[in-house]
Amino acid sequence: MSLPLLKRELGVFGATLMGLGSILGTGVFVSIGIAAEIAGPGVILAVGIAALVAVCNGLNSAQLAASHPVSGGTYEYGYKYLNPWLGFTAGWMFLLAKTASAATAALGFAGYFLNAVGVADRTYLILTALIALAALTLIVLTGIRRSNIANTVTVSVTLLSLAVFIAAGLPEVRWEKMSALQNDSSIGSILHATALMFVAYTGYGRIATMSEEVREPSKTIPKAIIFTLGLTMLLYMAVAIVVAGAGGADKLSLQTGAAAAPLEAIARSFRIPGVSQLLAVGAITAMLGVLLNLILGLSRVWLAMGRRLDVPRVLARLNPSGTTPYVAVVVVEITIALLILVGDVKTTWSFSAFSVLIYYAITNLAALQLSPAQRLYPQWLAWVGLAACLFLAFWVERQIWLTGLALIAAGWIWRAIVRPPTRN
Repeated sequence: MSLPLLKRELGVFGATLMGLGSILGTGVFVSIGIAAEIAGPGVILAVGIAALVAVCNGLNSAQLAASHPVSGGTYEYGYKYLNPWLGFTAGWMFLLAKTASAATAALGFAGYFLNAVGVADRTYLILTALIALAALTLIVLTGIRRSNIANTVTVSVTLLSLAVFIAAGLPEVRWEKMSALQNDSSIGSILHATALMFVAYTGYGRIATMSEEVREPSKTIPKAIIFTLGLTMLLYMAVAIVVAGAGGADKLSLQTGAAAAPLEAIARSFRIPGVSQLLAVGAITAMLGVLLNLILGLSRVWLAMGRRLDVPRVLARLNPSGTTPYVAVVVVEITIALLILVGDVKTTWSFSAFSVLIYYAITNLAALQLSPAQRLYPQWLAWVGLAACLFLAFWVERQIWLTGLALIAAGWIWRAIVRPPTRN
């Protein structure tokens, strides 16, 4: 029995904004701070190297999505071009990584919001995060069109705040600091920071994950991914230059205080007044945008896995208008809420880095299987992306990647137990 498909309602502009909405949040307001704490001024190199790896992965995701435009992203590509076990692994790692990231985004929003309104009592942190999660879930349940409108608003405010931060910060840059870049950071610390910064680019994968809802996917998806990566690369490099040259990467360390946005530590020292306040607003909208897009992306992977019976078929149900997988959305809300209640946000980003790098290693492996007629870009891009992802995945802390490998094994055991043996 064929299952109903989602409606195609996104063009290049909307898909690009979805990608930006998924990227511009924790990537700018959290991960650059973590990377700077690890690598010091070498964060600039980490941003650049991560961008190159992201380009390889982005182009391979684009050509896979163009040739196989269905919800589920690499989960579906693994099934189609590799084998069911690798497809399942991709879906499993995506769910683990992005559910944790969504909880972090919700808590990040709550922290920035409470700080902005002057509430010092941290007991309201979890409650505020849960309220934000519930509100955005209701928006997602109405379908992709209204979700896209909400995303456009949050991305616009975030871009404005970051543009002001860069414009105000560039005149403050002390360019002599850049010459110390090679001396102050070890290769190991830069590679560790690169692994973490790679996650900051991976929101473009949401475009591929939602390709079933994109008009003319063979043309729209590659353009949207390339535009998203290009804009993000320029933005991250500009922010990293301001960070390293204007205030020093040490000011972005998370030790500056959990309640304040890391970039605010530098923005407060700018001669132009009001930059830190606008940046706080941008951080709030960015976290909301990330959370909105993660709910969308996670629900589409649950939908795809439900269709293949890797999870209960009920998760593949759509609402009567065919605009949203409503059961999957509710399941996503519940799992994120549980992590908000019990999760430890200090290790979330590193765990997401390992999980996402394994996910994109499978993406590149699938891209190697494309026929010459399906291939839009040179095959060597897939080899570079595969090698880079596997290499960087094991530069996070040892306990993180050991936990990740254990969870992959747990997922395989789950699949072996519950998967009907007569189906692929």
